[in-house]
Amino acid sequence: MIFRLLTWLLAISSFATVAHAQYVLSDGAEVAPLEMFQECDVCPEMIVLPLGEFLMGGPPGESKQNIKFDEAGNWIPVTPDNPYIAFHEGPVHKVTVDLPVAMGRNEITHDQWMTCVHDGGCGGYEPQDFIRLPKSKRAKVRGNHPVITVSYLDAIAYIDWLNSKVGMDVYRLPTEAEWEYAARAGTQTPFAQGEEVTTNQANFLGSATEIMLGEERPDLVSRGTPVPVDQLDAANAWGLRHMSGNVIERTMSCWTDTYAGWDTSSRYLEMALETPCAKIVSRGGAYPFAMDASRVANRGRALRDTRSTLAGFRVLREFKQAP
Repeated sequence: MIFRLLTWLLAISSFATVAHAQYVLSDGAEVAPLEMFQECDVCPEMIVLPLGEFLMGGPPGESKQNIKFDEAGNWIPVTPDNPYIAFHEGPVHKVTVDLPVAMGRNEITHDQWMTCVHDGGCGGYEPQDFIRLPKSKRAKVRGNHPVITVSYLDAIAYIDWLNSKVGMDVYRLPTEAEWEYAARAGTQTPFAQGEEVTTNQANFLGSATEIMLGEERPDLVSRGTPVPVDQLDAANAWGLRHMSGNVIERTMSCWTDTYAGWDTSSRYLEMALETPCAKIVSRGGAYPFAMDASRVANRGRALRDTRSTLAGFRVLREFKQAP
């Protein structure tokens, strides 16, 4: 009860000081919190985030994973006496979001990536545009599908091109604190939509979820492929789509086995910029995983040059507050 009351108070405080905030774009236009904008004709749609506070991480027991590694490295079933605790998702700690930013409304799409390629950017790299299915079949993931088989380093190349389009060094990947704040959208439940999410709200695998829960869930579907970024009722309260499910999203934060407890988003950015690392944090879950992997607190990791059919990215824009 105390935890729920605290999370409610934090959600209220997220909007307490931002009612009159205004931020300036490269063309001089001003935007306000929760306003959507597109800064150039090839730029992604962005949504301005309010400043505020949230509790970062997942409390013990939130994950419903039903198997775990034993001390010998073998998979064993979870039991009430031997539960699974996602230590890498904690400890839960309060983070003040003190840097004004906007988050991409959607994951960067295949078309947006190819626009960069055709304009001479993104290293000329043409990512995979299909998903392999059983029986040697393929599903095309072009157009408005999220771009896949792009690494952290590929994402940086796209962002460099995007910054050249607006003439300012303002776009980047989010830190994992900024990503989680945006994904929660003022909530503290496992998903922005509540304690559970449906396959109409997020693209995860229904069959894997049935195995995880140990029960039949005929209400959940198993697509087995990404969906276009504007498909499904996948927006959270701030209008950001597919923060849970669809494809894993790269961040700029270095992997840590547990949180260091940094208390501001500016500190998370400082550490991401200053700390060299081989593995970066990934967030959001993906289409072939169970529902549990799409919780906003769930964390993964990848090498900086890893390309995967499971993963893409979305971008963030920094602001300076208008006088």
